[in-house]
Amino acid sequence: MISKMVLTERDRAIREQVAVASRVLGVEDLGDFVLGHVSVRDPDGRGVWMKATGWGFEEISPDRVQLLGWEGQILAGEGRRHVEYPIHTEIIRARRDVNSVVHAHAPHAVAFASLQVPLRPISHEGGLFVPPDIARFTKTGDLILTRELGEALAQTLGGRNAALMVHHGIATAGETVEAAVVAAILLEHACRKQLLAMAAGEIRTWSSDEEALSKRSRVYSPELIYTYLVRKAQTSHRGGAV
Repeated sequence: MISKMVLTERDRAIREQVAVASRVLGVEDLGDFVLGHVSVRDPDGRGVWMKATGWGFEEISPDRVQLLGWEGQILAGEGRRHVEYPIHTEIIRARRDVNSVVHAHAPHAVAFASLQVPLRPISHEGGLFVPPDIARFTKTGDLILTRELGEALAQTLGGRNAALMVHHGIATAGETVEAAVVAAILLEHACRKQLLAMAAGEIRTWSSDEEALSKRSRVYSPELIYTYLVRKAQTSHRGGAV
């Protein structure tokens, strides 16, 4: 499908933003073949901008980014849409503070979620998500194909920045695309480090709630990290021309 909607300069800037974010996620190994997506809220209230289906994160260019209406209709862009668009439309519809959502099948996060153990702040990354323990969506491990399931995921996420979708993947949300993308990458890092520790034996120590919250406010700057990740993607053969 090809929409004839005339794109504004702002529309084109958002498509570029989604494309860059997608390629960053690809370079950071959060892709699952052609699955996974990042969205940005349309500032005119028409819906969300996200990549078309059939392409891997690292393959996304602006012309592979679509504007989807709140019910999934393609308003601008070519190709087919992802069937799991309700992850994005319903989180963004429920949260006025959220302007970007990431969904990925992050491998270490998926493995960690299956263990049904708390995420501990054993690393700086962990403190970005706990305390309290990270939200877990358990209503289904299947695809999020309906508005009702998207609403349920949004309810599980609540006011948090991330949720584990047990048997499926992760969802992260941010005021900016930088915040949502960095949260997805750092959640994967946090889960990977805890899996490494658990493979060596029982975890015996982690940051107190006070220490974790203190580090949360000062260790990671999404803007600085994202700027670095864009530079990294620019020099990667997988990241294309960012």
